[in-house]
Amino acid sequence: MVAVRRISVLGAGSWGTALASTLAGAGSTITLWARRADQVTELRSGRNSQFLGDRTLAPELDYTADFRAAIDSADAIILATPAATTAELCGMIGESSVPCVLLAKGLERGTGRRLSTVAAEALGPASEVLVLLGPSHAEEVIEGQPTAIVLAGGSAPTRDSLQQEFSHANLRVYTNDDLIGVELAGALKNVLAIAAGLCDGLGLGDNAKGALLARGVAEIARIGEKLGGRRETFFGLSGVGDVITTCLSRHSRNRALGERVGRGESLENAMVAIGQVVEGADTTRTVVDLAKREGEVVPIASEVAAVLFEGKAPAEAMNDLMLRTLKPEWGSAPG
Repeated sequence: MVAVRRISVLGAGSWGTALASTLAGAGSTITLWARRADQVTELRSGRNSQFLGDRTLAPELDYTADFRAAIDSADAIILATPAATTAELCGMIGESSVPCVLLAKGLERGTGRRLSTVAAEALGPASEVLVLLGPSHAEEVIEGQPTAIVLAGGSAPTRDSLQQEFSHANLRVYTNDDLIGVELAGALKNVLAIAAGLCDGLGLGDNAKGALLARGVAEIARIGEKLGGRRETFFGLSGVGDVITTCLSRHSRNRALGERVGRGESLENAMVAIGQVVEGADTTRTVVDLAKREGEVVPIASEVAAVLFEGKAPAEAMNDLMLRTLKPEWGSAPG
């Protein structure tokens, strides 16, 4: 089993900080890297007020703004930055054989490539790239609420070693050898969260949201399987598990974006109001493009894209979903 003694977490946003804090509190040796020295100063006071309010960080957690020092001291690296910065950060790391775990739930803008592919290209042929995904709101993790997530990618020995290192009383880590499925499920469910928020913004009620999410899971499983994932993965933690959490929670940025747009705000104003990266917006555009390339029908993602990027009224989009051609729930006819 691969020995993991020192872990560097790159990115002091909400999830990176929360994961670093809970791991350090459970006994792991963790260094959290932030881009700015002034942010490190605040972190050393035990707070990350921008992202986590007045919640207290584990006193065992160490901090640095020195990127090279964080990288050179690590037996494993956790990349906790937005999807759009994956290539940049991995390029800064350079060729490496140190396991690199990605937390972002998204796809590369423009190409639709999975982030593990982007990272592996930058880190070189000796790299081991993994993803750690699932229902994991930072606000609950840092408060010690029970959380279960899934680790995929890399070699089996590396997965097993990191599973042991990451797991503790409040954080249960499963492993999965379906990297493609886990990664796609984690990215595509954000589109459903925006759709769920549109339902909330329109005041459509629980019946509509339940139907939307059930059909949405079928939609992401269908396109995900076409792209190489295993169907059952989309009904696991990174799929259904994260769909439930992200689509229902007040903490979800993707759901909040949809709710604001559903109430009549523009996409731009909603983004500004939320004040953090909302991965699902880019992913919506990307999944529609991927579906066209693969000859798949993704009615929910297509309607969300029309609302976000083409000015379609949310109520009209929901009406068009209800009036689609009738078909069996399961069978050859998609959608």
